[in-house]
Amino acid sequence: MRTCSLCHGQSADTETICPHCGADLVTFSTTAVALARYRANPRVEQIRLIVPYHACAACRAAEGTYTKADVPSLPIAGCSCENGCTCNYEPMLNDIYP
Repeated sequence: MRTCSLCHGQSADTETICPHCGADLVTFSTTAVALARYRANPRVEQIRLIVPYHACAACRAAEGTYTKADVPSLPIAGCSCENGCTCNYEPMLNDIYP
């Protein structure tokens, strides 16, 4: 399921436009917004793709740590998880304290 960061409506992974408010989910889904923030943050060196244990083969294959430029967008292409892609991003920080 994709969640719109503007209206918080949920839609299927295949939707690219929010059916509730019309927002572009490629840009305004909660995962897309999180990825943009991680990429803009100088303290984030890499981004880890977290995949739950019950994920499909496509998600399992994408699991790992990526550079900011190489991290795949969510939902993972080819995801066949029963309830939609449940992968998440986790920032890998280069500095924990200011």
